[in-house]
Amino acid sequence: MEERERESEQRPASRVKSHDVDMTEGSVFKHILMFSLPLLVGNLFQQLYNMVDTWVVGNYVGDAAFSAVGTVTPIVNMLIGSFMGLSSGAGVVISQYYGAKKDDRVSDAVHTSIVLTFILTVAFTALGLAMTPFMLRLMNIPDNVFPESKAYLTIYFAGMAGLLFYNMGAAVLRAVGDSRRPFYFLVVTAVLNTVLDLVFVICFSPSDPAERALYGVQAVAWATIIAQGISAVLTMWTLFRARSSIRLSLRKLKLHMDLLGQIIRVGIPAALQMAVTSFSNVIVQSYIFGAAPGSTGGWTAYSKVDQLIFLPMQSISLAATTFVGQNLGSGQPHRAKQGVRVSLVMSMVVTVVVSGLVILTAPQVVTFFIDQDKSPEVVEYGALFLRSLTPFYVLCCVNQVYAGALRGAGDSKAPMFIMLGSFVVFRQIYLLIVARLTHNALLPLAMGYPAGWLVCSVFTLLYYRIRGLGHRSLAEEHAKNAG
Repeated sequence: MEERERESEQRPASRVKSHDVDMTEGSVFKHILMFSLPLLVGNLFQQLYNMVDTWVVGNYVGDAAFSAVGTVTPIVNMLIGSFMGLSSGAGVVISQYYGAKKDDRVSDAVHTSIVLTFILTVAFTALGLAMTPFMLRLMNIPDNVFPESKAYLTIYFAGMAGLLFYNMGAAVLRAVGDSRRPFYFLVVTAVLNTVLDLVFVICFSPSDPAERALYGVQAVAWATIIAQGISAVLTMWTLFRARSSIRLSLRKLKLHMDLLGQIIRVGIPAALQMAVTSFSNVIVQSYIFGAAPGSTGGWTAYSKVDQLIFLPMQSISLAATTFVGQNLGSGQPHRAKQGVRVSLVMSMVVTVVVSGLVILTAPQVVTFFIDQDKSPEVVEYGALFLRSLTPFYVLCCVNQVYAGALRGAGDSKAPMFIMLGSFVVFRQIYLLIVARLTHNALLPLAMGYPAGWLVCSVFTLLYYRIRGLGHRSLAEEHAKNAG
């Protein structure tokens, strides 16, 4: 058996397998569309993990559990965002070498990425468990939901290995144009998460109302990490059985320091940007809760819909990253820029349509998460936030797509500085000034979100117009350094 495995590893792989997609040829629009669709639906199912948790506890447990699960979303997003930023660095490196048809470098980058994931799993788990109480206090989480919020996060951080390995494995597959199998895995595990949520909460909840809230959030947290663990197993199993340059082998697992440096150079700025931006959202949320303590449930509902509105533009942005990476790797900068233009138009059209539907049906959307008869205040606040902020989401298409394109070109520092300056520095200055001028009026504080989006889009667009996508791919830089 070992002999057959050695032979399969030595046998040259064909360039394009049934699941891999070479984006350096063919219709630009079709490539981006066909890559984005399964990615969009897959991201939707990934969002369903926490969304289903919120829905189940909101409808079957109570307001305290609903607020507890919902208010920790920025912390969960900080974890997910930081690692997705890092995994995007691995994806960029792999996609560029794949476009340059350097299979040996693709293989080394894949194995380096998986070893890095193992190291970060240990680090993130320890850091998350240690920082949970501090982050909850920083968010001004009300005392009546603090125990439940802490319980949910403790279980979530303890089981984050599944989340990290799935996201890195999915980044590897997407780098070679395969966005379908990550989507299939998310469908399976999202359905499993929903079933486990309902079984754990409905069938096994204690009858004592005092115990029900704490049990409910613990139950949905366990359901989530079980489902995420299975998605990781499916993804790793796929990589071990791959018949192309992304095939995993235990004997090849090692850190290739030059590739690690490339992954870090692209991934760390993106990870820092996403993590610090999510942390900034924690501060914004503390202002909102301070201005209107009763808005906790409404903001929770809004934040769930906010994630859904972002999904189309984020999926198209990831498609632009892979498209730009492969085409720059193959020496086609003009085709890469064409892909950026197509991606921007697609994301703006879809976002306008989705935003319009949300604005028209805001109260009904909120009642999906919580019973209006039981919690009319939650529905009122949630609809207010949706109708006030949703019209501005089209602004985000510009910064999301251009930032994704720049990362695909290996330039992740500029998007990091622009987004940190807009979403952290500018937004915090805005909140400090507005809080004093308006005496903590709710809506002016909430408008800190679109104000940051506008600033970010303007500076991202200006940078892209001036700097462009660069002229040298990572593969070309490696060849130059080696020479």
